[in-house]
Amino acid sequence: MPNHFNQLMHNRPPTPGNSGPVVSAQTAPHEHLLAQIAKYSRSDWAKPITDYNRAAFDRAQDWLLQRKGGLILDSGCGTGDSSRALAQMFPEHQIIGVDRSEHRLSRQREHTPDNCLLLRADLLDFWRLANQAGWRPEHHYLLYPNPEPKPKHLTRRFHAHPIFPVLLALGGEFECRSNWPIYLEEMALALNFHNKKSTIQRLQNDSPSLTPFEHKYRCSGQCLWQLRASL
Repeated sequence: MPNHFNQLMHNRPPTPGNSGPVVSAQTAPHEHLLAQIAKYSRSDWAKPITDYNRAAFDRAQDWLLQRKGGLILDSGCGTGDSSRALAQMFPEHQIIGVDRSEHRLSRQREHTPDNCLLLRADLLDFWRLANQAGWRPEHHYLLYPNPEPKPKHLTRRFHAHPIFPVLLALGGEFECRSNWPIYLEEMALALNFHNKKSTIQRLQNDSPSLTPFEHKYRCSGQCLWQLRASL
């Protein structure tokens, strides 16, 4: 089936790639990574959940209860192009795309398929609410998260944050993509700590782009990487 995002970009004027590679003082996984993972694996994160995130989750829950088919979660969906593409690729599934940026989500490019819901919410709260409600997505995509490449910002990365055990608890076939291989290497170490096996491979240039970031990075000549794991 043709990829929605590739069709979208095909209909637009070509744009030159001007995205620079990730720059970081790190040349390998962070030296304190495993200590952080161990620390957060032993604690429950109890930060209060905001009302607007509860409202967004309640909307998603109501939408999902009225529908049939497996769930696919697109976390950090940005403009929602990846969610629309997934909705076309998996027409028998229900796709929920979540992003915290109202500005990105407001850039609606065209009709959103009926089996796709886009929501504004913070993932840290949304994942906890989804886990509390017993959600178990068949597939979970985390496409090009902000890698937070400064070493001092290690705990801003999902795999080194207290939220990581909740992400694991949601389960499903998990896929994360990045243009910074160290991010995925760290993710693999975090998964291994929790006895989850993963594979990392380079994305082929002719594979479908799922997000505007992926398209931009490709046009800029960057190498793209993909991590997959069964949670």
